[in-house]
Amino acid sequence: MRFFLAVPVLLLSPAFAFASGAPTPGGPAVESGQPRETVTQPVEKVPTRSFGLAERFVMPSGNIGCTYIPAGGTEVYQPADGGPELSCDRIEPKYLRATLGRSGKAVVRTNVGDQGCCGAENTVDYGQTWSAGPFTCYSERTGLTCERNDGHSFLLSRARVRAD
Repeated sequence: MRFFLAVPVLLLSPAFAFASGAPTPGGPAVESGQPRETVTQPVEKVPTRSFGLAERFVMPSGNIGCTYIPAGGTEVYQPADGGPELSCDRIEPKYLRATLGRSGKAVVRTNVGDQGCCGAENTVDYGQTWSAGPFTCYSERTGLTCERNDGHSFLLSRARVRAD
């Protein structure tokens, strides 16, 4: 004689898993009837970059205007070499821009696409000196001479342009 023992087979289901203490999909994990503590990792704090402010000045004639960008740049412009940078635009007789960067010779560009000279409230009168960072500019009736502390410079006037 054969005996069959009937063993009920339980199908695993989310309801069964929850009843046994296992977590349900999307639900909190439970151990010993207590919710599992959430562990958070500390967030690495990244220093925020602070930008400098551009400084602008013009010659009394209104024909030459300059923009100084400090090391690190501003929110809207960062020099390719990291700065500082001094650029001066001359309007007449032909628009051009002379630039002194962190190092190297001054550069003069005659094809300036963003001609926007010369609106600044700060006027450097003839006979006065302007200075910021490694740059110093001398305002004279004969033109503007700007130099970096290593001797590289440029001169802008209606009659002459020089860069070294």
